[in-house]
Amino acid sequence: MSLNGSPAAGARDQPTGRRRWDPRASARSGGPDLDERLLEEVRRRALGGAGPLTGADLADAVRASGLVVGSSSAAQVIRLLQEDLQGLGPLQAIADEPGTTDVLVDAEGRVWRDGEEGLCRTALHFTDPERIRALAVRLAASGGRRLDGAQPFADVVVGRYRIHAVLPPISTGGPLISVRIRPGRSAGLKALLPGGTSNPWHPVLLAVVRARLNFLVSGGTGSGKTTLLGALLGESEPTERLLIVEDARELEPDHPHVVGLQCRTGNIEGAGAVGMTELVRQALRMRPDRLVVGECRGAEVSDFLTAMNTGHDGAGGTVHASSAAAVPARLAALAALSGMTGTALAVQTGSALDLVIHMGRIGGRRTPLELGRLVPDGHGFLTVSPVLHPGTDQALRPGPSAPWLAGLLAERSIPCPW
Repeated sequence: MSLNGSPAAGARDQPTGRRRWDPRASARSGGPDLDERLLEEVRRRALGGAGPLTGADLADAVRASGLVVGSSSAAQVIRLLQEDLQGLGPLQAIADEPGTTDVLVDAEGRVWRDGEEGLCRTALHFTDPERIRALAVRLAASGGRRLDGAQPFADVVVGRYRIHAVLPPISTGGPLISVRIRPGRSAGLKALLPGGTSNPWHPVLLAVVRARLNFLVSGGTGSGKTTLLGALLGESEPTERLLIVEDARELEPDHPHVVGLQCRTGNIEGAGAVGMTELVRQALRMRPDRLVVGECRGAEVSDFLTAMNTGHDGAGGTVHASSAAAVPARLAALAALSGMTGTALAVQTGSALDLVIHMGRIGGRRTPLELGRLVPDGHGFLTVSPVLHPGTDQALRPGPSAPWLAGLLAERSIPCPW
């Protein structure tokens, strides 16, 4: 399936002077290839209306455009218009496929889908970069962000989608669109883990939450870090107040008391930006029972560690890392942005963070791979001491720090889960 900006196949001049648009021929040539006059008329009506664009508005726009559409085709015309002007446009059908976690458009116009079976190419293909650019600009605008030559990238959350778009010349080749599909309200830990409550990780992770230990979920892109964090937060006591700080809203734990703060980009002059560091500081003044940083990716890691050292237990966050053992190097790089030395980081982290939960994929399924403890190595640096990791039979094997965690849980009257 290809998408382009040429007139729809099957359109021809009629004796009356009006043109006929055949949606079936358009679909054969590559999908919703809509007449620009028709699109412009609908856009004008959408901007001029006080409420949301309805099916009646679209039908009126079709009649006003001068295109002749048979009665049997009218419903399909309206559906194609809705796809082009609302939701994710041509990407919507792929996003709606069960199990889809990401939809990606590359510089060649190819569209990729990620899910349980891994990343695979779809039949959808944009042949005109301007169609990708127009879609990217509209998606950014629907989230309140601009995307143009002066601001060639945007990151927005629209409904259950987190959308990132980049325009040339920042992107080499053509426009890029990345759509992360948020699952919405977290389904809970047992629904997330393969095998549910019989999964050996289930009682371990529940114990981490109930003992109010401070933790980071590490992993690569698409490993399920944010999904696991949301599921863990959903297991918190309903009387707790969760305060979540994020660059763009992704976490929606199934919990009755969630307060969210989100970063804001600057205006065209660069003024008015509010970053993660400031939000973490503000969050500390809002009486959190659990402070959560959606992703530690900058200098805010210093404020996050400081907060956990001032009595804010039960805190959580995520961090990009290729393995649990790589987390200390990642934290050191982030802490350096705030001027924190390696020795200061080791001291702060040793008393602030209890555990690292590392996520990865096995056979396309996202699952915990290791539980580790961050400890100073005695030379001014951090290291990770394994607590638990799965063996070849997927049963959990205790590591050197397993007795430490068992003792910590026992102090809080929580039975050892392994």
